[in-house]
Amino acid sequence: MINIIMGLKGSGKTKKLIDSINQAVESAQGDVVCIEYGKKLTYDVSHRVRLVDSKEYGINNLDMLKGFLSGLHAGNFDITNVYIDNLYKTIGTDRAAGEAFILWCAQFAEANAMNITVTVSDDPAGASEEIKKYL
Repeated sequence: MINIIMGLKGSGKTKKLIDSINQAVESAQGDVVCIEYGKKLTYDVSHRVRLVDSKEYGINNLDMLKGFLSGLHAGNFDITNVYIDNLYKTIGTDRAAGEAFILWCAQFAEANAMNITVTVSDDPAGASEEIKKYL
């Protein structure tokens, strides 16, 4: 399953993300991973969450992020929840590429029994119909 938290700057995306992460830690039957852009969630989420700074791994485009997610899963089949904060900061601000990545995530999550949540700083009204079903 995939979930998108989309909104413009200041709309409360990070608060929703933090709440979702902390709820997942309490209820998940596996491991919870959060890929963030910069180290800013360290003190807001449970210590049981594996925080990964995408900048430390040089992730700066979609292919690298896809490979990183695939590698995470290949290295740990116990991951049940993955959170990706600030998609556009991680890969750039291309809406079409971001939507293509989200659709890939939906297939990847379903094939691997994962829950993936992505935050996107963008106007939800501009999202395609395919993407709106994940909001």
